[in-house]
Amino acid sequence: MLGIAVRTPSWRPPAHRRDGRVFARERSSLSMGKASTETVRATFRPLGACAANRAPESMAPSKWRAMRTTQTGSAGASLLRAAVVGTGDISRQHLAFLAASPLARLVGVCDLSPIARRWTAEEYGTTPYSSLDEMLEHAQPDVVHVLTPPSTHIGLARAALAAGAHVICEKPITLNADELVTLLDEAEQLGRVVVENHNYRFNPEIQRIDRLLADDLLGRVGEIEIRIGLPVTDPGGRFGDPNLPSPIHQLPAGVIHDFLTHMAYLVGHFGPRVTWERVSSIWSKHSAAAHIPVDDLDAVLAGSGPAGPVHARIRFSALLAPDCFEITVRGTNGFVQAELFSGRVTEIVGQPGGKQLGPIVNMMRDGVHQFIGGPRSLKRKVLQQGPYAGLATCLELTYRALAAGSPTPVTPEDMLAASRLIDRLVAGRHLEEESA
Repeated sequence: MLGIAVRTPSWRPPAHRRDGRVFARERSSLSMGKASTETVRATFRPLGACAANRAPESMAPSKWRAMRTTQTGSAGASLLRAAVVGTGDISRQHLAFLAASPLARLVGVCDLSPIARRWTAEEYGTTPYSSLDEMLEHAQPDVVHVLTPPSTHIGLARAALAAGAHVICEKPITLNADELVTLLDEAEQLGRVVVENHNYRFNPEIQRIDRLLADDLLGRVGEIEIRIGLPVTDPGGRFGDPNLPSPIHQLPAGVIHDFLTHMAYLVGHFGPRVTWERVSSIWSKHSAAAHIPVDDLDAVLAGSGPAGPVHARIRFSALLAPDCFEITVRGTNGFVQAELFSGRVTEIVGQPGGKQLGPIVNMMRDGVHQFIGGPRSLKRKVLQQGPYAGLATCLELTYRALAAGSPTPVTPEDMLAASRLIDRLVAGRHLEEESA
């Protein structure tokens, strides 16, 4: 079983995000023991989906909503009934949060695989369901976590909304911005909320960059770079095996699309009021894998913000080593780089001492950070937190917002900005194919 401790000290949103859309957040931390999944992982499909892809015509939105009873937790807060669709790898992160959270009660899990849903239900003490319709009718959830392959997201989300539930959905929530607009409009008409998982925004390393910006230590932000290096063409990996093709390959940008949402929303996070006038993307294929049409992306963005011009770069490579997820933010007074896989953060900011002594002070300061960061990274490895360290915070803030009826930490504007940027990046791939 999983042992999880959650704490919620007060925290304010970063200054560069205080634009009337982001509410005062709180932070939480997640410590996790190792789940006993090795004995069953090989026996069930990692990307199961539920049978229902569209809301039935006869489904009455108010039918099940009226049947629900409100429960309260130990602190008197509203306890939301939560259900999970899809029991793949990412579900363990969501289920770990739900199993420990004082804000939610897990009332059901759904998957096409009988083994997957039964094992997950037993592990987390809930009820297994073979179809979404059955789970919506009997479990009557207030919130549904949609954790299935991307092509199924919109149908499952619409069914959950029609049944009166809020939706928390893995990325990409839809295949393009037009679909997202339709889904958000439908949620608004039903008085429900749809939230896409933007978990990396809540990682400690990103919050550290937020604090540097809030304290104006970097000055005006002029450059943002998001870089991911992962061997997605490795035949032994989840994407590279040609005999077990992933549903991710069916996305408009193929396997890279699975990471584009993270990259796009992080660009938006550090440039929330930037208008990107120019977006140029170069898509390449460097591997011999026939089922992977593109494995490399180099995109350059140029835009203008309230304080001046801003440039950004989005870079994905399947060849470079070691594996990395780097975020670099450069300003007029300094820069910071965070690596989310290891937890490393490098800061070069304006220091006393001028041009002669300032660099030395920065080197000493960075050395101290690296010395402290080593044990922190080891702790994350031991606790198996990894790069998902911010997911529990994202979910906790979302549940608190849903219970209070206040804005969620990931807003519709955040989701639309990321989706529209992805559309522009993918359009560059289509232009390249047409001109080839």
